[in-house]
Amino acid sequence: MEGRVALITGGARGIGRAIALDLAGRGWDVAICYRKSGEEGQAVIDSARQKGATGWALQCDVSDAKAAQAMVKQVEQEWGRIDALINCAGPYHRVDLLEESLEGWHSMFDTNLHPAFYLSRAVAPGMIARKWGRILCFSMANADQLIAQPQLTAHYIAKVGLLVLTRSLARVLAPHGITVNAISPGFIDSGSAAEEELAGMAKRIPAGYVGAVEDAVAVARFLLSDEARYVNGANIHLSGAWGI
Repeated sequence: MEGRVALITGGARGIGRAIALDLAGRGWDVAICYRKSGEEGQAVIDSARQKGATGWALQCDVSDAKAAQAMVKQVEQEWGRIDALINCAGPYHRVDLLEESLEGWHSMFDTNLHPAFYLSRAVAPGMIARKWGRILCFSMANADQLIAQPQLTAHYIAKVGLLVLTRSLARVLAPHGITVNAISPGFIDSGSAAEEELAGMAKRIPAGYVGAVEDAVAVARFLLSDEARYVNGANIHLSGAWGI
């Protein structure tokens, strides 16, 4: 797997950061993109370079289709290829459905669902030409349950949409040696929640504890490998049995 190139959205923090550093340690060149986390993004790249990998931090608003496509071209021109696209960016906000603004509603789709389509469409031609590629999307553990989410409605619908997009892309790209899969985390200690909040979450998880970013890294590592060549269109729950 050495010598391959990964493009990771949301790669400055949390799960995206952990995946970037893991791949760098395994001989991948990694490009991460961020919207606001410039210093954190550069810190990831500095760490990747310490592992002997080539790293690149790019500021890009991937909700802009033209900007997303331009970023893909920029990476391909610099490194000649993109072997794996990992869609980790996925901000959310909690608000009562009837209090949600039009801007807030649209922003959940613009930042969670649409970029995965823009970027997948942009990287696909190169992957098709090379007859190899990996695309990963991050949904959420109960998105396939289609349950009511009155405080996270737009975000939840976007994550449901990611599952449909994942399966659809898998169907059309499989003949070209490309796999497209989803990882659906439940509660993961990615650094965005306080310890006391995580402790409360653990009581709701059948496994009895909150997952770590290393758990997500392990699943991503497998799905990106040649061993996972026949895994396509899958949705892997990463939740300790929560949300199923």
